[in-house]
Amino acid sequence: MNDKQWEILCAVINGEQLHPMPTGFIIDSPWLPNWAGYSILEYFTNDSVWMKTNQKAIETFTQTLFLPGFWSEYGMCTEPSAFGAVSVWEEDEFPFAKPIFPSVEDVDRLEKPNARTDGLLPFVIKRLQQGEPEIQNADHKIRFAVARGPLNIASFLMGSTEFLMALKTDPERMHRMLTIISEFLVDWIAVQREHFPRIDGMLLLDDIVGFIGKEDFLEFGLPYLKQIFDTDVTVKFFHNDSPIQVSSPYYPEIGINLLNFGIQHTLNEVKGWTKNKITLLGNIPPRDVLANGTPEQVAKATRTIIDCLEDPSRIILSCGGGMPPSVSTENIKALIEETN
Repeated sequence: MNDKQWEILCAVINGEQLHPMPTGFIIDSPWLPNWAGYSILEYFTNDSVWMKTNQKAIETFTQTLFLPGFWSEYGMCTEPSAFGAVSVWEEDEFPFAKPIFPSVEDVDRLEKPNARTDGLLPFVIKRLQQGEPEIQNADHKIRFAVARGPLNIASFLMGSTEFLMALKTDPERMHRMLTIISEFLVDWIAVQREHFPRIDGMLLLDDIVGFIGKEDFLEFGLPYLKQIFDTDVTVKFFHNDSPIQVSSPYYPEIGINLLNFGIQHTLNEVKGWTKNKITLLGNIPPRDVLANGTPEQVAKATRTIIDCLEDPSRIILSCGGGMPPSVSTENIKALIEETN
């Protein structure tokens, strides 16, 4: 993200209404490699391919914000790998981390990883360090520390069903687990900021927050998210594209000021639930419209969303969730152009 784009992002978060309305997208491994003509495994294992792919994106779409920008990631495996999860890689499939706790009692073995040395974390840092000169030559900067959220990581270490059941059957162990994971995430965000002092934003991604009810969110979600977001950065960005009606009213209290969510809810609804205190990134249907629609259909859906807004402040037009696979250049340009 270059200086002008960062200024736009901060202005929208501060409530300024800009013309044209800004657009932005979370872009990472589900979309970037194939769009640029590479396999997913090439993208993860070849730093030159990673750099070329991200450069192609910012050069092709100069009028939009890409978040977090030059994202150094290994899919869902990044943080679970630090806890010892085995990562499974195929040539052109999304990688995944195998659970490491066959039973809830195994959580007693959990130890906090070293955020400087464990798993794939040093590879994330080294890729950015080696690529930083080229990123700066493109007039961009590394702006965000990025991590998966505590419930998301816990679900990978245990399995989603097993973790959600254990919240009810063994809450004491789950609190211990989430405490260790959250302390690790505070460390991991701090390590990223230490290596890249220009970082002034953080992105946390946790879809599992949307799979629990209000009571469980207040016990197992709210305190740990508050702990992690208690960081002195300007942009506090949260991604959760599962249902957010229960949790979103508490996001301002957590400190979140930028939110990317799914298509279950409208922009107007989420504005109401958050009392318009948070900038919203959305909300074009990602698969059915942005990926599978025609440019004309994308433009129509974009115009419909704009016309239906009760309040156009604190909006960055995007898709509901991250950029999905198979979205064409033409469809992205259709969305951007419709805002002009």
